Amino acid sequence: MTSSSSGFVAALTAAAVATVGFLTYQASANVPPELSHPQALSPSDVSPVKAPRDRRHPAALPSGSGSGERVVYSVDDDRVWLVGPGHKILRTFEVTPGTVDPRPGTYTVTSRSSTVTGTDGTPIEHVVRFTSVQGVAVGFSAARNGSTPAPDPHRRTGGIRESRKDGDAMWEFATIGRKVVVIR
Repeated sequence: MTSSSSGFVAALTAAAVATVGFLTYQASANVPPELSHPQALSPSDVSPVKAPRDRRHPAALPSGSGSGERVVYSVDDDRVWLVGPGHKILRTFEVTPGTVDPRPGTYTVTSRSSTVTGTDGTPIEHVVRFTSVQGVAVGFSAARNGSTPAPDPHRRTGGIRESRKDGDAMWEFATIGRKVVVIR
């Protein structure tokens, strides 16, 4: 095979992989809510009101944020905690939410994509989805260029953006079926 034909084959392969990734994202973004499998646990598992915070240590894991290994996401504080065995905080970081917030409750990771284009047109990686709200997929992701800009308030977006480094940690931790606890 000549080098020009191998380059052509590589370009076709790359285009096919990009198309499949985009179609996968589009399909998951349009899953009806009744099929997205959010699994709310009993009210005693997650505090229905804003979980108490430690004012001296704002990055401390709030009480009332569930139990076991889990991702905890505070909608009000725009912060995530990755909680490992023994209630140990493996990592905590700030995020930039989309315009659509998930309701407080307990969910599980339902799908993941290594690279796709976000609903805002930004190339993103390490997408970890856990619910949908009125047809908008909600999950964590990192922009491939490392940016975390505020979302356009006129668009319905469910992407919760994190830095690339934090996105790497989320990708490693939040596999399919991992518990995600959303608190106020």
